[in-house]
Amino acid sequence: MIKKENYFDKLKIAILIPCYNEEAAIKKVVNDFQLAIPSALVYVYDNASTDKTVEIATKAGAIVRTEPNKGKGNVMRRMFSDIESDVYIIVDGDDTYEASIAPKMIEQLVQEELDMVVGIRRSLEVKKSYRRGHVFGNWLLTRAVAFLFGKGFNDMLSGYRVMSRRFVKSFPIISKGFEIETEMTIHTLQIGIPYGEVETAYNERPMDSESKLSTFRDGFRIIKMIFFLFKEEKPFQFFGLIAILLLLVSIILLIPIFSTYISTGFVPRLPTAILAMGLITMAFFSLSFGVILDSLSRLRMESKKIHYLSLSRVKKN
Repeated sequence: MIKKENYFDKLKIAILIPCYNEEAAIKKVVNDFQLAIPSALVYVYDNASTDKTVEIATKAGAIVRTEPNKGKGNVMRRMFSDIESDVYIIVDGDDTYEASIAPKMIEQLVQEELDMVVGIRRSLEVKKSYRRGHVFGNWLLTRAVAFLFGKGFNDMLSGYRVMSRRFVKSFPIISKGFEIETEMTIHTLQIGIPYGEVETAYNERPMDSESKLSTFRDGFRIIKMIFFLFKEEKPFQFFGLIAILLLLVSIILLIPIFSTYISTGFVPRLPTAILAMGLITMAFFSLSFGVILDSLSRLRMESKKIHYLSLSRVKKN
């Protein structure tokens, strides 16, 4: 194993901090990561803040840039595009994550030849660190993604991740807001990108800092992203489920009609019979769409894999 003092000298490390109105916490976040990894470059990307975030981050020694299009996804798209590095650390600017665990996450990334290490949040005081409903919402959404895309992360919505250049430069971001973590998770599972997890302390926000996450609005956006990516990445299953539902409804409608026809020789409720046949036709077309789109999805996924594999992983030596 490479000694730590030489280990970090051999890597170009970028710490990426997306920010919106974080004047109460940004100085401590920058200083903590500078102390944890002195050789790293700390980038603060301001997302149209109206307070003193830019001024304070600059004085703290960070490289400050701006992204006027609001939304965490928009900021991360800009960061991933702009910055060249071997290893990237993405962390929120609200001082809720543990900077001292970053070296361990980087070491795991390199030694185990991974492309992502996620910080699993563990809080001693859940009621103070999380807003009401967030723990259950995170659990529910994480389980939904695991069910649809295969066994996945333990903390899908964590904003603390260490990533390789290979992952960052091959990730086609489409998200605009807080659904970005969901998109990253599903992309990782679909491409088969090697990843790991490390437990990290999750702290309460500073007193003067407010969460930018809207429980219901961003929750619905995350759900929308899950279903969108399910349709895009697994169209056969998506349209196949629709076909099954349509077929079941048509059978339920046809059973009494068919039963009456057997007994009397007449077809009652002709409009219902026509509707049932129409649903059967729609089920057939839905299944056909699924088969066709599944072939296109496989081609797109293979293209993503080829691009991902064309980039070199982080070297141990």
